[in-house]
Amino acid sequence: MSLLDMSSGGPSLWAPEWLPRLPQRLVEMLLQYFGAPEWLVTTAGWITAAATVVGVFLGGFALLSLVERKTLARVQNRLGPNRAGWFGILQPVADGIKMLTKEDIVPAKAEWLLHLAAPILIVMPSILALGVIPYGREWTPVPLELGLLFFFSVGAFTELAVFMAGWASGSKFPMLGAMRAISQMVSYELPLIITTVGVVMITGSLALSDIVEHQVGFHLGFIPKWNIFTPWGFSAGIVFYIASIAEANRCPFDLPEGESEIVAGHMTEYSGFKYALFFMGEYLGLFAISGLGITLFLGGWQAPLPGLGFVPSWIWFFAKLVVVIMSYLWIRATFPRVRIDQLMRFAWLCMLPMALLTIPAAGIWVFTANPDGSHGILGWLTTVPLLLIPWIIITIIFNRRISPATRSYTFADS
Repeated sequence: MSLLDMSSGGPSLWAPEWLPRLPQRLVEMLLQYFGAPEWLVTTAGWITAAATVVGVFLGGFALLSLVERKTLARVQNRLGPNRAGWFGILQPVADGIKMLTKEDIVPAKAEWLLHLAAPILIVMPSILALGVIPYGREWTPVPLELGLLFFFSVGAFTELAVFMAGWASGSKFPMLGAMRAISQMVSYELPLIITTVGVVMITGSLALSDIVEHQVGFHLGFIPKWNIFTPWGFSAGIVFYIASIAEANRCPFDLPEGESEIVAGHMTEYSGFKYALFFMGEYLGLFAISGLGITLFLGGWQAPLPGLGFVPSWIWFFAKLVVVIMSYLWIRATFPRVRIDQLMRFAWLCMLPMALLTIPAAGIWVFTANPDGSHGILGWLTTVPLLLIPWIIITIIFNRRISPATRSYTFADS
């Protein structure tokens, strides 16, 4: 096999579309050249592909930690990190060195083994979830037929790791913080999962690559056939986006990190590199849930306009990822943190009903389709009222009756 061609008559190894898989292909070709058995070639290829994804997103984690602090500083009219390196570019390196050199303190009453395992287990689900997302036409690290099911299955380990961190710390504050974090994650995981049911109904597959392929093409020659541009997809995408903010513990739903109430939640008794691992897991989880939302509703690696197919598909995916991540930063810089009662009411009384409504809306959308697969005016006339009217009713009820009243304070006379 030539180093210039993937195979006889195949695409060039150095083509921009194949660039993310270059390390994997080079390792496989090198082992084949030395006559390694097929199982070793396949295993080494998977390991290299996983290492590539981990390396890319660990670099993204370092970059995002700087971009977020600079963005928030810009919104708040201050400078942000500007000492380490030019324009503060080396601040993530300085933070990493600081975390590695800080003392690791374990409380006397803590369960040592579980206290050590919790930060590791909170990082692993995010890394595993990143492995099944299709980042490009030729770049799906682990193409699973049940990729969507695998994504949510490994994500369930996060709740276990959070509970383990709070319980193993041997203190009341981490335990209270862990229970509050788990209640939030479970509450918003339900609408998050339910909104994906409509996508599975429309696509007929749990493979994430098939979901992207189903969104190929354009309506009227210029409108992408992404799920977000359908009535049920728009409603499901909005619910998914809001629930993903809560799942990623981002403001205004960052209750697990309510320093003014429970110190630092389940991370209170952690220090040094263990403490940094919790934030690494949070940012990697943010990448994973954003990538899943892009795959389900924004066409994955599909180009947004016709005639742009010459751009490598993985560039479109990461361009969409940048837009979604920046919207998270914008929301964090804009909205204040909500109270725990507001958080839970919003999840169960607003998000969950609207998520459930996307399932019949997706079913009606399927049955009203034309024989050629296109959708006429009938689908819009039936699904839009089904979703819009409950949205309006729930919004009015939530704002007028369910939302807590304004508090009044009475000060004691001196």
